[in-house]
Amino acid sequence: MLSDRSCARGVGGAFAALGSIPMFRGASRRDVRIEALSNSFTNSSFRVDFGGDSFLLRLSGMGTSGYIDRAAEEHNARIAARSGVNAEILFSDAKSGTMVCRFIEGVGMDVEGFASDPTSPARAAAALRRVHRCGEGFASRFDPFARIEAYARTLRRSRVPLPGDLDRTLEAARLMRRRLPPPPLAPCHNDPWPGNFVDGGLRMYLVDWEYSGMNDPMWDLADLSVEADFDVSKDRTFLEAYFGGPIPHDARRRFEMQKPVCDLFWSLWGFLQTVNGNARPGEDFLAYANDRHERCKARLSAPEFSALFAGSENSKITVG
Repeated sequence: MLSDRSCARGVGGAFAALGSIPMFRGASRRDVRIEALSNSFTNSSFRVDFGGDSFLLRLSGMGTSGYIDRAAEEHNARIAARSGVNAEILFSDAKSGTMVCRFIEGVGMDVEGFASDPTSPARAAAALRRVHRCGEGFASRFDPFARIEAYARTLRRSRVPLPGDLDRTLEAARLMRRRLPPPPLAPCHNDPWPGNFVDGGLRMYLVDWEYSGMNDPMWDLADLSVEADFDVSKDRTFLEAYFGGPIPHDARRRFEMQKPVCDLFWSLWGFLQTVNGNARPGEDFLAYANDRHERCKARLSAPEFSALFAGSENSKITVG
C-alpha cells in the first residue's frame, strides 16, 4: 500500500518504471505487488513482489544527479554485495538513478533499534569492517571537506536562508582539515545512518551506496555514532568490536574529530535538499539543517574537543 510519505511518483510511478527494466518488461498490474517503503530522505523505494521473488526498486530523488555519481555507486554497491554487506544488484541505470536489488528480509534499523539491542553496535561494526577491508577499491573518492566547500558554494548562489555564523563554522572546518594528517583511505559507505542498516538476524546489512567512495574509515564509524546517538560507553563497545580489542589512539582521535564534520556536512546537505525541493509531507529540511549546524557548533566548542589538540600550536578551535 502507498504510504503517506511516498513521493508524487508513488506506486503508479513505480509500476511505470518497471516497464524499462528487462526482468519486469511486459508484466501487468496483476502480476506484481508494489509496496512503498519510507526509509529514505530523498529517494523513493518500493518492495516489488513478482514471479515468486521479492525485489527492492529505488527511484532517485529530484536533483540528486547533480551530486551523485550513479556509475560509481553501482560499481561500489556491487563490491559491497560481494563482501556480503549489501543486497545483490540486479539492475542499475546510471542516467535515471533507477536501481533494482534483491530484497533483504529483515528488520530495518533506526535510532531506537540501536538503543534497544545491545548487540547492534558490534554487529554494525562488523559490517563496516567487512567493507573497509574487502580488498577492492571503490570507483570514487569521498572527501567530506571538499564536498562541504562545494555545497557551500552552491548554497550561496541560492535563496535558501543560511545561518549567519556559517562562515565561522566553515573556517573552523578548514582549520581542522589542516590539523588532520592525510587519512588512510579505504572503501567506505559514508552515509551509515541507522535507517541504512537492515538486521538480517545472522548479520547486519548496509544498503544505499549513493555516497560511497574511498575515505577515512573513521568517518563511517563517527557518522553512525552521531546518527545513532551513541554515548561514551556505546562508542567504546562499538570501536572495540571494530578493532577486535584496544582502540588505537590515532584512530580514536580521528573518530572524535570527524563527528562535528559529519554534522556540518549533513547540515549543508539538508540546506541543499531545501533548494532541490525534496521535502515530503512531515519533513522540514530547513529545520533539520539548522539543527545539525547547531550540533556541529556545540561539538566544536566542547572542552573535550579542544583537548584533542592539546600541545599543538593554536590548539583551540572555535566557532565564534
